[in-house]
Amino acid sequence: MRKFFLMVSFLYFSVQTQAQMNYIEDGPPELDVVYTNEPITLDGELNESVWSKAEPAKDFSQYWPSDTIRALGQTQVYFAYDDDNMYFAAVCHSSGNNFITESLKRDYGFRNTDNLSIMFDTFGDNTNSLLFGVNAFGAVRDATISNGGRQRNDFDNSWDNKWYGNSKIYEDKWIAEVKIPFKAIRFTDGVEAFRVQIYRYDSQCNEMSTWIHLPRNLILMNMSYMGEINWEEPIEKNGNNIAVIPYVIGTSTSDFEDAVADPNNKFNVGGDVKVGITSSLNLDLTINPDFSQVEVDQQVTNLDRFEIFFPEKRQFFLENADLFSNFGRRTLNPFFSRRIGVAIDTSTGVNIQNQVHYGARLSGKINDDLRIGVMNLQTASDPINDVPIFNYSVIAAQQNVFSKSNIAFIALNKQAINTKELGGSLDPYNRLAGLEYRYFSEDDKWFGKFSFMKVFSASEKQNNWANFTSLGYNVRKFTLEWEHAYIGDGFDAEVGFVPRRDIFNIRPRATLNFFPTSSQVSRYNVRFETNQFYKLGRESDSIINEFSLVDANYELRFDMDFSSGARFNVRGRYSDIFLLNNFDPTRVQDDDIFLAAGTDYQFTNFTASYNSDGRKTFSYRINSTIGQFYNGNRFGANTDINYRFTPYGIITLSVNYNRIKLADPFKEANLWLIGPKFDFSFSKKLFLTTFVQYNNQLENVNINTRLQWRYKPASDIFFVYTDNYITESFDQFTKRNRAFVLKVNYWLSI
Repeated sequence: MRKFFLMVSFLYFSVQTQAQMNYIEDGPPELDVVYTNEPITLDGELNESVWSKAEPAKDFSQYWPSDTIRALGQTQVYFAYDDDNMYFAAVCHSSGNNFITESLKRDYGFRNTDNLSIMFDTFGDNTNSLLFGVNAFGAVRDATISNGGRQRNDFDNSWDNKWYGNSKIYEDKWIAEVKIPFKAIRFTDGVEAFRVQIYRYDSQCNEMSTWIHLPRNLILMNMSYMGEINWEEPIEKNGNNIAVIPYVIGTSTSDFEDAVADPNNKFNVGGDVKVGITSSLNLDLTINPDFSQVEVDQQVTNLDRFEIFFPEKRQFFLENADLFSNFGRRTLNPFFSRRIGVAIDTSTGVNIQNQVHYGARLSGKINDDLRIGVMNLQTASDPINDVPIFNYSVIAAQQNVFSKSNIAFIALNKQAINTKELGGSLDPYNRLAGLEYRYFSEDDKWFGKFSFMKVFSASEKQNNWANFTSLGYNVRKFTLEWEHAYIGDGFDAEVGFVPRRDIFNIRPRATLNFFPTSSQVSRYNVRFETNQFYKLGRESDSIINEFSLVDANYELRFDMDFSSGARFNVRGRYSDIFLLNNFDPTRVQDDDIFLAAGTDYQFTNFTASYNSDGRKTFSYRINSTIGQFYNGNRFGANTDINYRFTPYGIITLSVNYNRIKLADPFKEANLWLIGPKFDFSFSKKLFLTTFVQYNNQLENVNINTRLQWRYKPASDIFFVYTDNYITESFDQFTKRNRAFVLKVNYWLSI
């Protein structure tokens, strides 16, 4: 009998899985979008007649914790449109009405919020999508997805536009209604269909589900698995598509380290203009932009020798950002927009804001397969810090080839203007050109990238080129990846992010995936990775004059995902590092105390981390590292403790501690980074975020408070308060600087 039941169960799940996968052989499912001239009220009640006429997307499949069954909490999504907008309504069933969210703010997090997201591939190119989401409490989120959504960094939720959504909670479900103006999206005039994928997180059924069944070894936003929605008549954009977004701002700043600490008060105006040249090509203009309302970066304790990457958050740079920024890899990126509008304070060596006078960007589709991006910005001069006026010009293009691959090109120029009174060491220009082929196989098993980039400057440096190559193979049971990069010592990409030069780097890795039938564990995997850096020895001041291995890391890692949503991992790492420059990993020693260039270190350490079930009101993440560190030892522990006030917000306490004890004459370093964050939504229009960061490595306490009132759609009033204190000792604060900002912007559609 036992064998009989096992056989029946096996046949049942095989039939279920095959039924869900039939769309690959028979083509993706299709739905008709119903035309209506009936006004639709976004109240989550579905009492308009159009919803009873529409055919729903239904029969959702579970993606997580298993991908072999139907979703426990089923979903129906209906589509409609009129002359100016498209609409969707979603009925999201569950086991009760105890829904959760961390915030009512726009762009909430997906994992710990009951929500539904829809991806629209409006051009049908299997490359780029727009995502619109709504949660059970009526908050919304939007994002752009690039490169087919096949890697996690293809998702960017910084994009923002003007559209509307609302929800209503019932006993065993929640219902959402959304209106998206055709002006808010890009598509080809006369298009007859959009490719669509829908996915949802249900906290009570503890599952992620999708309309089109998706294998677990692929990322949730993978665009290869999409259905279609067909319009009754081909759609076109009507009327003007112009948005004018002016702002006014008042600031008051005080520098208490200056002998004269009187407040510096300023008033400024500026704004942005968005012009739809065609339905698929957009022109963005900005005059005297201000980014003071952008959330501050979360500080980190830096124990590495190289610059730390922080993502772009400024709105002007975000739409179609992948056109400019997806070349190479993160540590070999020819265009890093955060270089624009930033200068170096020559007295302190730290980054300071450099005013952008204007910016213009044209980006979008030329035809079904070709995207282009052209950008030009100009920054102000800063004579005190020997910074001239800089003009930045960038052009990028992406041509789709075969079914899922593309070829991309980028060229950029950083031009200094009026440099006669500045130091002679400044290059008058820095230029770069790059070509890249991005490959994805028809079945999504193979993927890869080949890049070649070259820098041109007045100094005519040698070895001024770089290459990046990667190739991977991904199936359910395992993933194999190979990367290598050559970065010449003359590859001085001033507008890029390239923390290491004069190196050849290889990085192979292999991952084994296991999907057990246990109800407690959703997945576990084992990964081995090695990362090796060879010094080319071409730098004139290098202590190595021939090809030699200078850095090597070997890592073995085990990850386990629990069905509850908790996660655990442990890894061991062996490092072999040859220092090319003097280095103090603690950054708190006296100036004459450092690890000397030319010395070699081998050390091993172990790290373990655990993330608790994020559905709970109280959740946490804890990470601990112990082992050798250069010629000494390191113990590190960091944790995030979260308490959620559904639906109004979350309090997070982040604590990062590192105790580093190196050989004499180093003194023991106890590095603390403590960062409580208070994130509250008083309503869907009024938000307060307060971030406090104490960093004894920088001897600084930073307080940043931002109050945002969205008084109309996409129109805001911001009040921002920032304070910094010097903390040579924890019990004695000295005022460093302080700023108050009041900013008002208004989105005017023409």
